[in-house]
Amino acid sequence: MNNSAISDGGLRERKRAATRGSISAIARSLTAERGLNGYTVEEVCEQAGISRRTFFNYFPSKEDAILGHVDDELPEEVFTDFIRGGAGSRSGEISPTLLQDLVGLALKMSERMSSSEEETRQLIGVIKKEPQLMLKIIGATEEREAHFARVLAAREGVAPDHPVVRMAVVALGSIARHTSMAYFSEDNARSFQDLLLENISSARLLFSQPLNLPEQLFAEGHQ
Repeated sequence: MNNSAISDGGLRERKRAATRGSISAIARSLTAERGLNGYTVEEVCEQAGISRRTFFNYFPSKEDAILGHVDDELPEEVFTDFIRGGAGSRSGEISPTLLQDLVGLALKMSERMSSSEEETRQLIGVIKKEPQLMLKIIGATEEREAHFARVLAAREGVAPDHPVVRMAVVALGSIARHTSMAYFSEDNARSFQDLLLENISSARLLFSQPLNLPEQLFAEGHQ
C-alpha cells in the first residue's frame, strides 16, 4: 500500500469520526433541550447536513447516537493481544498474569469513555434528563460480557462456563457498571479510569484477605 492510499484511508476515517461526533453532539443537544421524544431523526439529519440513510449507517437509533462513543465496539486486535497473553500457560490452567492482563484490558476498554469536559458534561446532562439511557449503557455492557467470557475462555483454554471465567465476568462487569454510575453522576469530577482503578483496587484488597472455608464445602465445590 502506497503512502497516498494510507493517507486517503486516514482522511476517510477522520471524516467518519467527525460526522459521527457531529451526529452525537446534535442528538445530545436536542435531547437536553426537548427530551428524547421531542425531536425526530430527520431533524438530526437536517442539522448535521446528512441523509437519513447516512444517519442509520452510523447509528441504529437516536439512543445510540446520543451515547455515541460510549457504546462503540473495541477493535478486535485488543482482544487478540489479550488472548495471546495466555499463550505461555498449559491449556486448562489459569495463567499467572491473568489478573494483570485483565486490568490492562479493562483500561483499554475504558479509553472510549475518555472525552472532553464539554462532552462529558453534556452527556451527564442528557442522562439526567433521560435516565433510561443509563439502562442502555448497562444493557450494552451485558452484551459485551458474553463476548468477554468467550475471549477469556479462549485465552485460558477452558470452557466459557469455567468458574474463574464466570467470576471474572461477574466481578469486572459489576465493577464496570458501578464505575459508570459514578462517572455519569452529576457531581463527579474524576476520570473514568481513576474511578475504575479505585474500584478494582478495592475489590482486590477485599479478596486478598484470609478466608477459611469449611473443608466439606470446599470439596463439594471442586467435585
